[in-house]
Amino acid sequence: MLTPEEWGIVALTLRVGGVALLVTLPIAFALAWVLARVRFPGKLLLDAAVHLPLVVPPVVTGWLLLVAFAPSGLAGSAIQAVFGTSVLFRWTGAAIASGVMALPLMVRAMRLSIEAVDRRLENAAATLGAGRWRIFATITLPLSLPGVLAGAVLGFARGIGEFGATITFVANVPGQTQTLPLAIYSALQRPDGEAMVLRLAAISVALSLAALVASEMLARRSGRRLHVL
Repeated sequence: MLTPEEWGIVALTLRVGGVALLVTLPIAFALAWVLARVRFPGKLLLDAAVHLPLVVPPVVTGWLLLVAFAPSGLAGSAIQAVFGTSVLFRWTGAAIASGVMALPLMVRAMRLSIEAVDRRLENAAATLGAGRWRIFATITLPLSLPGVLAGAVLGFARGIGEFGATITFVANVPGQTQTLPLAIYSALQRPDGEAMVLRLAAISVALSLAALVASEMLARRSGRRLHVL
């Protein structure tokens, strides 16, 4: 049985992961679409920038976020001016860190799904008089949707498991930024924390496993659908 404190940690983790997913999803899809369908100078550089969080140490990503969202930073000063608050040491900052770290995985899965759509179907619809938005809504999006959802689920799994960038960016504040990974880290520092680590680790593994299984099922469904067409 989880304690009330541990239930709060799980709830905070799900809230951070859910908000990160909702904010990141349209951005990831737009980037995936651009990388899959648009040709322009600097495309290779954009692709590298999108996938940068996968290869640099998470603490570097967290530091860059800290610089950008600090009260004197460009994003931080804008948020302060508009909303009168800061994302530092708050769960909203943890959601930003989770979203940034999940973005590359989401973009890659969505890009592959969009690229797998047969362009001949879109061209045939265009010859019959369908406009761009109608082709997108009736052909491209439905065919790529399982892959897009797979990328979203995978991004959610990555977001709830985020540690390095979060602790660097918004620290480890109980009730605000202490998600499952950070709570497990804190419990490991306590002599009596082994039981708590065991419970939280089991929850973390179960959530991640469920997300990975769902992502794989959606990816396979997308592959079968495209194969039939």
